Amino acid sequence: MGEVYLKRAPGGVEAIGSKATEIVAEMLAELDAGGEAKSREYAKKLDSWDGDILVPDDWFRDAEAQLPESIKDDLRYAHARVRDFAQRQRDSQQEFEVELLDGLMTGQRLIPVTTAGCYVPGGRYAHAASAIMSVCTAKTAGVENVVATSPAKGDERIHPAILYAMKLSGADHVLALGGVQGVAALAYGHFTGFPADIIVGPGNSFVAEAKRMLFGRVGIDVIAGPTESMVVADDSADAAIVAADLAGQAEHGPDSPVWLVTTSRRLGEEVIELMPGIIDALPGLSGQSAEAAWRDFGEVILTDTREEACAVCDRYAPEHLQVQAEDLDWWLRSLKNYGSLFLGEETTVAFGDKCSGPNHILPTKGAGRYSGGLNAQKFVKVLTYQRMTRGASRGVAQVASRISRLEGMEGHAMTGDVRLAKYFPDESFQLEPEAKAQ
Repeated sequence: MGEVYLKRAPGGVEAIGSKATEIVAEMLAELDAGGEAKSREYAKKLDSWDGDILVPDDWFRDAEAQLPESIKDDLRYAHARVRDFAQRQRDSQQEFEVELLDGLMTGQRLIPVTTAGCYVPGGRYAHAASAIMSVCTAKTAGVENVVATSPAKGDERIHPAILYAMKLSGADHVLALGGVQGVAALAYGHFTGFPADIIVGPGNSFVAEAKRMLFGRVGIDVIAGPTESMVVADDSADAAIVAADLAGQAEHGPDSPVWLVTTSRRLGEEVIELMPGIIDALPGLSGQSAEAAWRDFGEVILTDTREEACAVCDRYAPEHLQVQAEDLDWWLRSLKNYGSLFLGEETTVAFGDKCSGPNHILPTKGAGRYSGGLNAQKFVKVLTYQRMTRGASRGVAQVASRISRLEGMEGHAMTGDVRLAKYFPDESFQLEPEAKAQ
């Protein structure tokens, strides 16, 4: 039978349009040339914000006072899990020094970037968890300067939960800027004097495009598209839980794909039947977003075998991948392409999104084929070094000179020649590549 679509999405998620590219390019040029004054101008024009940009200390005190202790407890819980996981990631890297040949010492150092910029969305939802995911991970990795930014709008400051999470996670500076102007301020060092070496964090299509266009001038984590979630399930899965997980992730937005891959026709058909009722129970904008996402981008794919289901998952390379099937270890060994993996009914994407530990800033649009999500190692440069004795240089220099001449790079060869002539003046060496036998 192969693959059968019990429900197929009528369209695909569109790439960032040329109009967005044109708008962002113009804004970045103006923000680079116009500096902080242009940032303030855009904040007023786009977000109706005319207050402080560099967040003062009293904002953090006010935010902490506004939040109930139970909410602060929850954010501290999330921070502890994210910090602990990031520390394990950081500790899994090692510096080393090894003698490859007698007298040839080589090694690597692990050096955090100096400044990280963390973009935290603050539009429809108060993304306090995103503040923890980016800021806490950067500080745990050892970044000296962490500059975070999130929009303030109208008469309202940054959401108090976001401010509290930023401070809890160790942000050194916080800006009240969103959108392209926020990303630009991180890149150019506006208001802080610390231009970012890397910018991380999710955002809308304009934020993603700004990060893409700035890549090279700064490093970035991922170019994040709409949130994607896939569930792979067999006949042992609970259809109501599968449907709830799909609907819960469709809440992100009307263009957020949710996919089910299953080896059970019964389960697939039951999930399709349950989805409208579950979505109808979601309030307001959450329900509207989920309805559009399921209608336009939801898919249910039936396969004969788990091997075929695994192949579908790897082809889609989803941002989030949940396994609700028997023999979880087999799936862990077999699946290769995803942003983050959730094994078993007992866990779900929302747990990872909010507080369980692994980072929720993940690759989308198939980027899971070649990239993982944000992690502590993203903020750490792996830098190599070497040193050698004159004895070691004797052998290396001869080979380097011959390979350089083989490639036609006489200047490179010369740097080996002069050392051999200085260190071993009484010896002669074969410094030309051997001619091909006739």
